[in-house]
Amino acid sequence: MLVLGIETSCDETGVAFYHSECGLLAHALYTQAALHAEYGGVVPELASRDHIRRVLPLTRGILKQARCALTDLDAVAYTEGPGLAGALLVGASVAHGLAYALGVPALGIHHLEGHLLSPLMGKPAPQFAFIALLVSGGHSQLMRVAGVGDYELLGETLDDAAGEAFDKTAQLLGLGYPGGPQIAELAARGHPGRIKLPRPMLHSGDLDFSFSGLKTAVLTQIKGRDLDAQVRADIAAEFQAAIVEVLVAKSLAALEDTGLQQLVVAGGVGANRELRSRLTRSAGRRGFEVFYPAPEFCTDNGAMIAFAAALRLTHASRLSPLASRSFSVRPRWDLGTLRPISA
Repeated sequence: MLVLGIETSCDETGVAFYHSECGLLAHALYTQAALHAEYGGVVPELASRDHIRRVLPLTRGILKQARCALTDLDAVAYTEGPGLAGALLVGASVAHGLAYALGVPALGIHHLEGHLLSPLMGKPAPQFAFIALLVSGGHSQLMRVAGVGDYELLGETLDDAAGEAFDKTAQLLGLGYPGGPQIAELAARGHPGRIKLPRPMLHSGDLDFSFSGLKTAVLTQIKGRDLDAQVRADIAAEFQAAIVEVLVAKSLAALEDTGLQQLVVAGGVGANRELRSRLTRSAGRRGFEVFYPAPEFCTDNGAMIAFAAALRLTHASRLSPLASRSFSVRPRWDLGTLRPISA
């Protein structure tokens, strides 16, 4: 089964062809980071307009790369939510238009499900059930993943997600957008511990997170201080260390609480090298395995959408109805409303 996946939930336009037997055939991703950098964050209207410009040329490009024709498609998948309403509508309208013209199903995929399942594209791949740490610009969650569509929320952020904290702290330090890569680069020249920052909710006794106070603590450290290059680097290093320590501790606690042995890390912050290094070492000492998607699949991408759709369509008892002329998107969509696929 050949599926075209389209991802337009926020500020990255991703398209991909995934074959249920041959794997990923081709994918392309365009990031709008430079477009939004001068505003310090995503401007929804600009994001939507840029998706319109990019999605069809990117799709034509991967058609050539995969040596496929549109008529080879068995389904078209798209991110139905959550995300920015205007951006989601671009992907949904293109997907439904193509699917209707080709007479194939159009399948809306939950954005977070795409992230949760993306490490299954790698080799070796985790086996159900596993714990998933989802860390991105908008989400910091720990999930128990028992199968496709079978997700249990174990803990989540009570305020800013890890990615948001990175972005906001980067602004405080005079860095660019997105903040995660900028802080990681600066932190490599700093020394954690020289400037003390809290580890929010590290000993809370639950699996929830809170990163807003950490950002405020950075602001407090900055006020009245001479921010030379080394001080900025030390703050970045301590900030990164604080977030990593909390994420590692909560992830290991989730594994111990559930008795599961495998951890999957997904989302943009999952590309952070310090997080990967600390998690791998700490989990390995306790006999746990950690799985990461390739760095190119940590951020939003079409491959994870095509892959999630292929899993659902391959194992469903029947194919979804053919695309209709009407459709909707879900800017807010609770992952808990999804149901396991029927074998």
